[in-house]
This record gives sequence, C-alpha cells and structure tokens, in this order.
Amino acid sequence: MLYRNPTASVEARTRDLLGRMTLREKVGQLNQRMYGWNAYRRTPSGFELTEALHAETERFAGLGALYGLLRADAWSGVDHATGADAADSAALAEMVQRHVVSESRLGIPALFVEEVPHGHMALDGTVFPVNLAVGATWDPELYEQAAAHAAAELRSRGGHLALVSALDIARDPRWGRTEECFGEDPYLASRLTGALVRGMQGDPGDLFAPDKVPVVLKHFAGQGATIGGRNSAESELGPRELHEIHLPAARAGLRAGAAAVMAAYNEVEGMPCSGNRALLHDLLRRRWGFEGLVMADGLAVDRLARITGDPVSAGALALNSGVDLSLWDEGFTHLEEAVERGLVREETLDAAVTRVLCLKFRLGLFERPCAADQLATPPTALAALGRDLSTALARAAVTLLHNNGGVLPIPSTATRIAVLGPHAATTAHQLGDYTAPQRPGTGTSVLDGLRRLAPPGVEITHARGCALTGDDTSGIPEAVALAAAADLAVLVLGGSSARTPETGFAANGAAQQTGSGMTCGEGVDLAGLRLGEAQYELLRAASATGTPAVVVLVQGRPHAVPEAADLTAALLTVWYPGPWGGDAIAEVLLGHAEPAGRLPVSVPRSAAQLPVYYNHKDTEYGAYVDDSAEPLYSFGHGLSYTTFKYGPPRLSGLSGLSGHTIEVDVTNTGKRHGRTVVQLYVRRLLTPVWPRTLELRAFHSVDLAPGECRTVTFSLGADQLAQVGADLETALLPGTLEVRIAESARAALTAVPVLFRVDQNFTAPDATPL
Repeated sequence: MLYRNPTASVEARTRDLLGRMTLREKVGQLNQRMYGWNAYRRTPSGFELTEALHAETERFAGLGALYGLLRADAWSGVDHATGADAADSAALAEMVQRHVVSESRLGIPALFVEEVPHGHMALDGTVFPVNLAVGATWDPELYEQAAAHAAAELRSRGGHLALVSALDIARDPRWGRTEECFGEDPYLASRLTGALVRGMQGDPGDLFAPDKVPVVLKHFAGQGATIGGRNSAESELGPRELHEIHLPAARAGLRAGAAAVMAAYNEVEGMPCSGNRALLHDLLRRRWGFEGLVMADGLAVDRLARITGDPVSAGALALNSGVDLSLWDEGFTHLEEAVERGLVREETLDAAVTRVLCLKFRLGLFERPCAADQLATPPTALAALGRDLSTALARAAVTLLHNNGGVLPIPSTATRIAVLGPHAATTAHQLGDYTAPQRPGTGTSVLDGLRRLAPPGVEITHARGCALTGDDTSGIPEAVALAAAADLAVLVLGGSSARTPETGFAANGAAQQTGSGMTCGEGVDLAGLRLGEAQYELLRAASATGTPAVVVLVQGRPHAVPEAADLTAALLTVWYPGPWGGDAIAEVLLGHAEPAGRLPVSVPRSAAQLPVYYNHKDTEYGAYVDDSAEPLYSFGHGLSYTTFKYGPPRLSGLSGLSGHTIEVDVTNTGKRHGRTVVQLYVRRLLTPVWPRTLELRAFHSVDLAPGECRTVTFSLGADQLAQVGADLETALLPGTLEVRIAESARAALTAVPVLFRVDQNFTAPDATPL
C-alpha cells in the first residue's frame, strides 16, 4: 500500500489513502466532535479510556481529530488530581492514539488539537505572558523563541496541532478578549504573527520536525470588530476596514507558511465566517492561494442552521464554503447524508479530507503515531526551560507610562516600601485567560519579587487594601497606615481573567457568570472600563498620605484610570505577565532592568471616548465639548530611565528598482543604558483612496549606552509604502506621502517629515500583491 511507504511523497500517499476510504470514513476525518477530557479518566492505577471515546471511534470507524485531550482549566474540570501532567501526558496520548488506530480499518491516526494561546494550556505547561504583553515587547525575535518552546512542549506531550490567537485586532478595549490580541495595529500584529508561525512550525517544507507543530491561526477574520466590544456580537465591518486592518496579520501568517486558520464566529457582510464562501474560498483559497486547513470555531457550524434551516444543510454550507474540520458541531456528523442528498459533491468532501490527511502525513503520524519517544528532552525538562523565556517576555513588556521627578527606579534612600493592592501578593491574576491550573508555589508575585531583590536593609510591608471588584473599603485604613509610614508606596492594581470552579460557562467555554471576580477574558466584556470602585478609593487614600506613590496596573485590557496619571509619581502597565511576572516587575521597579515595553494599544481616558486607536481615518478629528477625543497615552508610547534624541530623517539609496532607504540618528542623552523603539509611520497626503492619519510601517529596537549615537536605517519598499486600492488589492499606488520617525504615534504627528512620491517609475522587487 503506497500510503504506508514513508519514502513516497505526501501528495502520493494522501491520494492513495483517499482512494481506499469509504464515504463514512471520509466524513469521520472531518469531525472533531468530542471534548478530549471526556476520552479518559484517571484512576489510582493510571488512566483508562471511557465509553464515550469507544462510541466516538466506532461511529466513524476511527477518529479524525480530538480537541483538548490535555486541556486543563475550570471549564474542563481537569486539574492535577484528575488530569495528565508533564510526566504522564505523553503516555495518555499514546494510549488514546493506539485505540484510534486499532479502530480504523486503514490504521489512520488522529490529530490531537490543543489550545496554545500563550503556552500549551495543559498541566505543567509553560505559561507565557498574554498576546497583548507580547505586543508590548515590540520584539518578534524574542517571541519567535517563545513560540518555538511552546511547540516543543506540545509535541513532546503528544499534541499535533496548536490553536493560537493571533489575527484579532484590538479595536475596542471593552471586548474581554482584548488580551488575546497583539494590539490595535495591523503591521505590529503582522510582524508578531509571522514570528509565531516561524517559531512553531520552523522552516517550511513537506514534513514537520519532531519539535515543531502546525499552527491554526485564529480567528479569520475581523473578530475584533464586534459592535460595542461584545463577544460574538454583530459587526459593521466594511470591505475596506477588513482589508486594511483585519486581514494583514492573516496574510503575514500565511506567507510565513501557516498550516491552518480557524474561521471566526462573527459575520462579514451578513454571512458568518464559517459559512462565508467569499471569505474562505474566493479570498483565502483562490486569491491568496492558501492550500492549508480551515477549521471551524466551537459550535459555529451549527449556528448556520439559522440560515439553512437544519444541521444537515448547515454542515453542507460550511463545507461548501471552505471549512474542512469541525469543532464539536452536529452539522458535520451529517455530511454523509448531505452527500447522498446532493447538498455536497463528494469531490468537495474529498478536498477537505485531503487537507486533513496531508497534515497527518506531514507530521509523520503514520510512522510514529505516538509521542512518548519523539524528543530527547522530556516534557518535565522542557517546562523547566520555559521559565526563563516567560520571564524575559514579561520583562520586555513592562511599560513605563509616566515617571514624574524620576521617582523610578526606586532610589537607595527609600528604605521603607509599602506594597499595596489586590494584585500585590498573588500570582493568580497575572496569568490571563486560557490558563491551566498551576501547582502551589508556582510563580512570583510583585511582593515576592521585591522582597527577594530589594537591597539588604530595605523594609517591605504589605496590605491588600481591597479586592479587585466591589466597593468593600474595610481594608483601606491598614493600607493607608503602611503607606503613611513608608518612603514609597507601590500600588499593584488591575483586573483578572482567572477562571475558577465558581465561573459559569457557555457551551463553547466562554465565561457567563463571573462571580469569581473575572473582569476580563472570553465572555467578560465591559460597558465601562473602570476598575472596581474600591481600587480607586485605595489609590486616592494612599496618594493623600503625601508618600510618593507608584501604580502598577496588571491587566488584560487598557482600563480607564486617569486618576493613576493624575495622583501618582509613576505609572506602569503590565499586561498579564505570566507566573513569573512579579520578578520582571520588581526588576524594573528597582532598576535592575530597564522598562522596555511600548504600548500596543492606545489607552483611553474613559469608555465614552471610544474608539481612540491612533490609525483612524484622516478627517477633522475634533474634541468633544465635554472631554478630549485624544487617548490618555498613545499607541507606541513608553518611557525609559534615560532619554533619547532623534535627529532629522534623511533619504538615501535613491534607486527606483531597489526602493529607498531612510536613516535617522538616535542618541542616548541620559545617564543610563536604555532601549528605544524607533517607529516609522506613513502619512498619505495625495492618494487614490481616503487615507488614515498615520500607519505604522516599520520599527526597530535600539539599545544604547549613555552618550551613544547610532544610525538606524529602514528600507522603504512595498511593505512600507503599499496600500489597499479601490479594488481592494494591496499594491504600490501613485501618490504623495510623508514618512515620519518617532517614539510613538502621538510624537509622529509633530515629527519632522520626509516627503516622498510614488509614481509609475517606482517598483520594488518584493512588491507582492496580497
């Protein structure tokens, strides 16, 4: 049998296997109906497979894919007492896989599909900072290393396919899933999405290395554009907004070789993405040439019955539109009937099955269907290696928003430090949504970090002061007393996406009841952006003592906290930094590390201002009568413990065929070593379509010693100058524009511009239409 021959090509093996399959077996390959944690139970003597798994594999004579075999969280109910940890998860995966192969007439293994939102969502998996923190690093190279580590952990434990949020753009911070976005800007998201794919998948080729994993980029497309910031709400997303803002990251991921995408819940032009042929077939496959897998989001196919009338036709619509693999739906279980009724051509079904089988061959599953012996480094050792990467990402994401009078880093004269607030002594609220339960003692809080790293003789006191939510102020007097007696007060405030057993969940796992104190995460959307009222009372009371106050906001979305800007000596924001975020924060506070983060989103003064993203259309963007329309802090903003001077930009390399380069001299004018992120923005003056005020089109991080000057050079080619035309194609279009180089979007508005003209004589060899 050719499909059993490992020396044959993937295409030939797939074609041979497909020709041997029955219609029932083909349909089985497209179904991912079962929750993986229901496939086993833990017993005193080990694991045993459930009747539910036996029934599912019997239903389609095998199993196409299994979601979440190793998932652990409050929704699944899996914890260290009931689930598979780093030591035994590979053995569990092997047990399930052997059963699947034995039930398949042709010996076809299953794809084990796992959530990897910011690290593998499994017991003992490395938890990295959330995507918004990754965006704040502006460091694709560091993120690529973290992504590679996550892939190695997943494969070592038996997983095959990684579901990773990357494509959603944070346009409304009321949306609870803002933490899953890289930020509000399509270019920043594109750079990080490309890094994600390169890190997890490695060099493109027919076969995946044993420590690499195919990525399912989610969500395609426009899920961050829902009305009112409400999860899964309707969108008013026009074609231009879709192409300019919400598609570039997907295109970058596919160019990097992404193996799969997940169709989003939202609708585009009246059609849900999972049934949107114009999006999944006409654009994704025909125009972009994507040959990989398209997976539906959880229960999304069944929602199409509202359009088609019943689950059978709903499954047919999704398949005909371009979905290959379902997730928990009933609709795809009826595809055999849909073929027999003429709702789906068997050739269409075969194309989807081909894509599923192709991934299995590329992963080497027919030769090595089990994972126990795939890596020389065991999962327990890999998890230990992840701590340094997680801490490095957290450290790079800490963003200093203001620092009045240079109160930071904490001076040596501050010998008494009061560490206050509901985030100060806990790690649970540093983790973000989609996180597995942590073993007791895992991670470091801000209090832990300061106590460990502060110089000898520094007295550190602590009081919680108040809870994250609610208006209970009974603990504030104790906190105020400590603040009054201290040389410096550090208030650690913010929000939480921590799921607990008390959290209620929808059928697809989104939070519904948040009595556990969740203020962010999937299903936790806010009408306003305020913290719990008691946190403001604590902030006001501590500031009133006269002791200099520093606020650290640990959060998954930009909350509206203008009081922190008005009342405190310094303000930092740290997007859920992971278990060891306390160390990273303490290092920055004490000056052991520089604050290197830059805002990936604009920070509003209030929810009433929204939207405040920087790259709005270039119209008369006036103020409100009762408030400013400008954000409190702009996209790209972030201070260092030193200062930088940017010289005037200058053009060079004036060759029409090779594009241009633009240079700027950057000098560290302060007394400390520091990092600045040099940001290049384009402002279009004369253009065939209405422009945006600014567009980030390049950035480069520079580390400089005191007094050091360095020339930073940017290439100006298609990636920097192309735009979406009237035909919705992206290309270099004739026009006049300005190039501005600055430290933030707000600074770019007043930066010295370089005028640039694009005409028919300007071409760049890398100008590839999207």
